[in-house]
Formats: sequence, C-alpha cells, structure tokens
Amino acid sequence: MDFRLAPTAEAEGYRLEAFETVGSTNALALERAAEGDAGKLWLVSDCQESGRGRRGRAWATPKGNLAATLLLTGIEDLSMSSTLGFVAGLALGDALDAVAPEADVAIGIDGAGGTGGARSPRFELKWPNDVLAKGAKMAGILLESGRLSDGRYALAIGIGVNVVGHPSDTPYPATSISELGGRSTAAELFLALSDAWVDNMRGWNSGRGLQVIRDRWLKRAAGVGSEVAVRLHGDILRGTFETIDNECRLVVRDRAGRTHRIAAGDVHFGAVASAGAAG
Repeated sequence: MDFRLAPTAEAEGYRLEAFETVGSTNALALERAAEGDAGKLWLVSDCQESGRGRRGRAWATPKGNLAATLLLTGIEDLSMSSTLGFVAGLALGDALDAVAPEADVAIGIDGAGGTGGARSPRFELKWPNDVLAKGAKMAGILLESGRLSDGRYALAIGIGVNVVGHPSDTPYPATSISELGGRSTAAELFLALSDAWVDNMRGWNSGRGLQVIRDRWLKRAAGVGSEVAVRLHGDILRGTFETIDNECRLVVRDRAGRTHRIAAGDVHFGAVASAGAAG
C-alpha cells in the first residue's frame, strides 16, 4: 500500500498502520487502546466496510476513498479534547488545499457562505464536524472515546473523505474530490493530512491555543450570518448562526432575539433550514 506518514509526523512520534480493507478505523483504534497501545497511532485504509458517522449513522467508504483515525491515549480532560474535532477540520481543510488545487470549488455554500460578500475559502467547515465543497459534503469527522484501565481515556478521531466517490442517497448534497476535478489519491491526501495535523496540533497546544484554532476555524466556517435550523433532542431551533464561542459551541440567535449556545446538534443551512428539512 502507498500510505505513509509525513516526515513531520514521524519526527513527532506518530505511527501508522495501513490496511487494504477495514471494518471501522474508529472501532479498531479503540480496540488498540484497550489492548494497551500508547497512542499517536494513525489507522488508515482506502476501503472501510462498516464505518459510522455521528449518532450511529452509517458512513460508506468505497474503494479509493479515505478512512483515517488517529488514536490518542492518556487523556484526562475529555471536555477539552473534544475540541480536537476543530483541529481535525482545519488540518483536513489545509490538506485538501494542498493536494487538490485544481478542484473546482470556487463557489461557497449556496446562500450560506461567508458574510458581506467576502470570498469563501475553497473548502468550508460546517459546524461541528463536516467539510464542504460548493455547499456539498465532502468529508465527515467523528470523535469517539473509551475509558482505559487507569481511569484515563482514549480518543479516536475519525476522518472520512470522499476522494473518488460519494453516496447518492443522502438527505443533503454530497460530492467528492474526483467529481470536482481533483486528481488526488487517498494516500496523497493522507500524507498531506498527517503533516497538516502536526501543524494544527501545535497551534492547539494542549488546549492553550484554542482561541487561535477558533479564529482560524471561523475563517473557514460555512453559514456564518445565515439562517440555520438545529435539531436538538427531537426539537428544532431556528435562527441565525452568529459565531462559535470560546468553547467552540454554536451560537444561534433565535427569531425572538434570544441567544442559544449549542454543544451538539444536527445543523442545516439556508434553503434547507427554511424549508424545514431539518425537521
């Protein structure tokens, strides 16, 4: 297989296990942790048979797409570590910029990208865990944790990217690098991702640099200033996506002018939010 770590990642002590095919890289990572793995381990494949997304949804990874999970162990504060999903989003955006410069992603999310007519980034981040291109989902990020025998935690940071194909039966638009004219392979993308992760992880700096990560994330954010619908435990909150706060929670101002800070929820923008598809 062609998967390899960037020299910067090797120098920082990261390791790599690559597979021709795998059930779920996240599940495998947590198994490794339970067996005593020391962490800083990437598990990658270009064919995942039983991947999963948020809230137990299936995540299809046909041959040629990227399934990658980073295992970190010895974690004591899960609340701070949960912000590593934003680090992962930034690293993936940086990696996509590096390997797919020819991809046709010049236009941001329809009716929801950027503010004040500013030019949207090539790859946008949708709170809390998706990467978009032209308003369509290209990648998803899933964090899962497990308690270790010493009372600390393991964290699996799963990243799935549509490189050569994407599902067609989703309730939201989806796309792939190939569909947009990009020529990157899963291995090339992972090489760039492992390098970009090191850079963004240094910026995060064990949580001390979270405000730097927040500010960078907002520059890539999809939908700031637009109408949003958020599913919260079966209820739908509608309002305007204002920002993310210092803890990376979604800040929404509802139609009555009240501010809501949301730690988790399914988000829909623009026409989808207006039409009630989030319900």
